[in-house]
Amino acid sequence: MTTFWPWLSLAGLGAFHGFNPAMGWLFAVALGLHRQSRRIVWLSLVPIAIGHAISIATVLAVVVAFGAAMDLHSFRLAAALLLLGLAAYGALYGHSHRVRVGMRTGMAGLTLWSFLMATSHGAGLMLVPAVLSLCLADHSGDLAIASSLPVSLAAVAVHSGAMLAVTAAVALAVFEWLGLAALRSAWINFDRLWTLALGATGIVLLVQ
Repeated sequence: MTTFWPWLSLAGLGAFHGFNPAMGWLFAVALGLHRQSRRIVWLSLVPIAIGHAISIATVLAVVVAFGAAMDLHSFRLAAALLLLGLAAYGALYGHSHRVRVGMRTGMAGLTLWSFLMATSHGAGLMLVPAVLSLCLADHSGDLAIASSLPVSLAAVAVHSGAMLAVTAAVALAVFEWLGLAALRSAWINFDRLWTLALGATGIVLLVQ
């Protein structure tokens, strides 16, 4: 039962990331409306999900490598301080430094955009507490690279699957029924929610 909650957290964070317009669904809808094609919306979701997954996988690979080389307590402290630092930066300055890609971008450009957006927003770092819990579950407090990498890849798959499902659902709803104009009266400030999530993840690492 104890290993169930980290997987649920990974899926929940995937849904949260997918619901965030900065992670891609808004861009997919804008591209679809710009080119007047539902097909473009669906096609855009693939590179968006791939870029996000590559970013998450890269961050987790670095986390596992450093976690195996460092004292676990020191590593958790360093990761927590990094997350809290990102949260503080977001609270002070917001996420105004957007990665800009034009409406004529191709699939490769969209993949790169998604990768950079997820990385710059610290998306992969949010998964660290859940992945650490899974990696340490059977190793008595030691983080081993050989056993942690398969777990991390599975975590990426679960997270990315949930992210893609929610991104697709929101993009379809906005493109088919709501339209971008309706979002003006129902907009959620995801910058604040994202900042709170980063801070909460840092606190979890401190007390974990």
